[in-house]
Amino acid sequence: MSLTKAKFHSGLRPSLAPPGVFFFLLILLSLSTTTTEAGCSFPAIFNFGDSNSETGGFWAAFPAQRAPFGMTYFKKPAGRASDGRAVIDFLAQALGLPFLSPYLQSIGSNFSHGANFATAASTVLLPNTSVFVSGISPFSLAIQFNQMNELRVRVFEMSPQDNLPSKDIFAKALYTFDIGQNDFTCDLATIGIEGDKQFLPQVANQIAWTIKELYNNGGRTFMVFNLAPIGCFPAFLTTLPHNESDLDEYGCMISYNNAVLDYNKLLKETLQQTRSELQNASVIYVDTHSVKLELFQHPKNHGFIYGTKACCGSGGGTYNYNPQVFCGNSKIINGTNVTSSACSDPQNYVSWDGIHATEATNEIIAWAILNGSYFDPPFPLSHLCNLKPIG
Repeated sequence: MSLTKAKFHSGLRPSLAPPGVFFFLLILLSLSTTTTEAGCSFPAIFNFGDSNSETGGFWAAFPAQRAPFGMTYFKKPAGRASDGRAVIDFLAQALGLPFLSPYLQSIGSNFSHGANFATAASTVLLPNTSVFVSGISPFSLAIQFNQMNELRVRVFEMSPQDNLPSKDIFAKALYTFDIGQNDFTCDLATIGIEGDKQFLPQVANQIAWTIKELYNNGGRTFMVFNLAPIGCFPAFLTTLPHNESDLDEYGCMISYNNAVLDYNKLLKETLQQTRSELQNASVIYVDTHSVKLELFQHPKNHGFIYGTKACCGSGGGTYNYNPQVFCGNSKIINGTNVTSSACSDPQNYVSWDGIHATEATNEIIAWAILNGSYFDPPFPLSHLCNLKPIG
């Protein structure tokens, strides 16, 4: 399977697509004539998520991000957990929209084309600990939904303003969800896979509940990204307990990746049920897991050199990841100053810092999403919208 940019133009033919495709097409065509610069019927994106899709929310609340984050595209830290753009940035570009302003950013934000409620370390479920104790963000999905609801209420209360969305935009917008990874991993080392499985249904149900609430507020188009193969992440290969016998031929942990597949199956089934309950709505399951797994397993097939090795890290070796020193930081360990610095060629790495993807990886993931064949139900997004070039 090739994930090159050429794949973006393939897509599924309408005659081969399931009935849900035609319904989604009707939804797009029936939306108001207000369009984005790309000519597509999504004038805004409202994103809910964690560090995989944040554009600066966490760092607006807790200013501390430092170089080398942002080095490739922004040339400085820009609130992304990467050397450059996140997948949500590429999606916005393809739809002809500006990058999403983080909702928590008080200076320079413009929400006229949507908002990003994602913050690093966010969970779906409410955290029972402080960010200063565990590092888990206080801005869980429920809080992000409350922020979205507050934005909507204020828009309807106030007179039109240039930096706020129009009142009719909420029904036409695309709502994206890229969250759940921290729920899956935050206690995994202590409670194990079986302990994790006990509460994962709550995670899927909370996402479904949020979609229903957004639907009640007028939302009609929802895309939910599934979980990545964390068994291939340099950080978890370094920190999660496992035996050599648990590693597959690609160096990924079999048991943890299988657990992710179990959750993704549960999420897909939950969204299918949600879809059946919401009239005139499109609830799309986005299988970014398959894309990321392919890149980890066959990096050289897609222009990379390193799959399960971090670009920004310390220690070198197989994973170049030190859990005591995160990307961009230094620490005295056993009398030695250890610095976690970036490689000079992040375009050759799938993993940026052991947990998050490089911009080069995010671009390929975005191409795959825009192609539309990783959706359930599948639909050729590239055939429905005159998408702008990304890259």
